[in-house]
Amino acid sequence: MTISSIAPGGTVVPGKHPGAGSRERRWNAAIVVGAVAVIAVAGFSRRWIADDGLIYTRAVEQILAGNGPVFNAGERAETSTGTLWQWLLALAGLLGAASHLPTAAVYLGLALTSAAVAFGVVGAQRLRGSWTVPAGVVVVLVTPPMWDFATSGLETGLAFAWIAGGWWLLVRSRDGHGGLFWLAAVLGLGPLVRPDLALVSIVFLIALWLLHRPRAATTFGLLAAAGALPVAYQVFRMGYYGVLVPLPAISKEAGTSYWSRGLLYFADLLATYWLWLPVGVVLFLGLRQRLTRADRILVLAPVIAGALSWLYVVKIGGDFMHGRMLLPGLLLVMLPFFCLPKPATRPSRAALSLVLAATAIFCVLDPRPGYSPGPGALGVADERAFYATKLGVTHPDSAAPYLAQAHADAELIATANRELVVIGTDLTYPLAAERPNRVGVVWSVLGTAGATTPLGEPVIDPLGLSYPLAAHLEPQQRRRAGHEKVLPHTWITADYGAPTEQNAAARRALACGELAELQESVRAPLTWGRFVDNFLGAFARTSLRIPENPVEAEHRFCR
Repeated sequence: MTISSIAPGGTVVPGKHPGAGSRERRWNAAIVVGAVAVIAVAGFSRRWIADDGLIYTRAVEQILAGNGPVFNAGERAETSTGTLWQWLLALAGLLGAASHLPTAAVYLGLALTSAAVAFGVVGAQRLRGSWTVPAGVVVVLVTPPMWDFATSGLETGLAFAWIAGGWWLLVRSRDGHGGLFWLAAVLGLGPLVRPDLALVSIVFLIALWLLHRPRAATTFGLLAAAGALPVAYQVFRMGYYGVLVPLPAISKEAGTSYWSRGLLYFADLLATYWLWLPVGVVLFLGLRQRLTRADRILVLAPVIAGALSWLYVVKIGGDFMHGRMLLPGLLLVMLPFFCLPKPATRPSRAALSLVLAATAIFCVLDPRPGYSPGPGALGVADERAFYATKLGVTHPDSAAPYLAQAHADAELIATANRELVVIGTDLTYPLAAERPNRVGVVWSVLGTAGATTPLGEPVIDPLGLSYPLAAHLEPQQRRRAGHEKVLPHTWITADYGAPTEQNAAARRALACGELAELQESVRAPLTWGRFVDNFLGAFARTSLRIPENPVEAEHRFCR
């Protein structure tokens, strides 16, 4: 028998069974628990730390050792693209995880990814109200790269948690929950989570303003709250490192365009798993529903932010890790549709169920291109499979398998005496007399290099992720994303090695003009005067580019 029931606020809801609200809550809670369980189990089953994850842990070890947020002691280079992730790992180290930082990074990432799914489902249920069915969350959960990057030791888990958590807070603010200034401060953290997430911060902050339409004075206060930490850190970055962005952004020329490769990278995810079909169906069903003005803002904000995120990734030419850079955009586009009201018609329900079930079955089969374990024609790789195969470990979730695989290289490093050792070759060069080090390690596999080399000895990265001289090379022939600049050994020996006739032009160039000032900006003692000079010169220094040919560089900088 059905009876009328009284909803909150005294509204009579006819035809509802007693206890329907309780059943609804249990149903919605079951969706949350089920979704979190799926990503936790899937992420745990694919747990690993990428070589790039070990780049973070080396920088954190330098912080904990008192050498500052650097990769090499004595050279101020920002290798950590995810600033907050670096400092979160440093906090974990201070709390007792210092001897197991890679493993801590893996499980902290999994916890944050799981939290992101919970935030997204709860936010979507709160937005939609009443009984809901899982929709967009299924698309995210069954996408295989999500399983890989639920861990990986990179900042991805934190990015997922910030995106979904920020949107959940936006949804709660619609109902008057939470202080707007604290919310603005959280939403403003995007560029510290990862620089390209500044786009998401901007869209979310606009959504916050449109939801609440605060007075002018309050608006300025919200902007101040949102910008306080990012602006403060940017001042620190410019004064400490002497540039405007993390060093990998300079090395990878993150401000340039490579649309053709970016479109292929986009297709490498969306077409491989036929995600365009479930994404399109979920968007169609979700966007055709009638919504209030406030709810339209909450739906459109993450969708617009996700589209902008995808557009940026396509513009810069994508990435070398399969799917990684597109996952935040996928999460954003699906976020307001994680749960939807039960479709009104039987054909709609059948279509949604069929598409989601087919997508889940297809993705579980994991139809990745045939580039595993190595990179394919695009230079894209299934990075997890590559390292699992290379290291001979199903779950490389610590530094141990990397160190074991690099045992012979570690022996070379340990026995070197006043030498530059070029890993992967038989080449060695004598260190310059003024260098205080026992060894300099030239190695482009930077995470493994950092884990293998003592903190007090320099790792010289020809790709420029940690080496300013290499990062500021002029753009070279477009190759694999993130691997497009390679500093010739002539420059390295001129900078670190003994003088020779072959490196004479490079040594003269390093002592001249803007190039000499670049070296000073990262190696001179950090006095107040140096900090100010770094800050004031950060704009010009960021755009500085060095010819690959030392003779050409000498002519340019020594005129």
